[in-house]
Amino acid sequence: MATHLATAVQNAMCDAAVDYVDAGAGVGTIKIYTATMPSSANTAVSSQTLLATFTLVDPAFGSASSGVATLAGTPITTTGAAAGTAAWFRCATSTPGTCFDGTVTATGGGGELQLNTTTISVGVSVEITSGTFTMPSGE
Repeated sequence: MATHLATAVQNAMCDAAVDYVDAGAGVGTIKIYTATMPSSANTAVSSQTLLATFTLVDPAFGSASSGVATLAGTPITTTGAAAGTAAWFRCATSTPGTCFDGTVTATGGGGELQLNTTTISVGVSVEITSGTFTMPSGE
């Protein structure tokens, strides 16, 4: 039997997840990686290359609506630390503690995190154009 969440509960759970990003003394980060996303956000990054690190604003996300929280402060720009194709991201607190992982696409590609380009180069600007975190309703 499936669990179904009322919208108020779905929003509260979504807000709790994204509020964790702001839990440290500083601001949270989003790190962009190559290769395959680990099977769990509890799995350490191993063979993936860190392409870029974005510093988030505090609070990092707006309040949830229909189970979706939107990344605040976009566009957010940083500089590429390595060259490669962006495949996934890890969002973390400043402590650092992992919050969640998600997919990366170019703007309009439908990923939870969308960049102006998924081709990242050393020393070249890259920009988050949008980002969301979704708490499923179970329906």
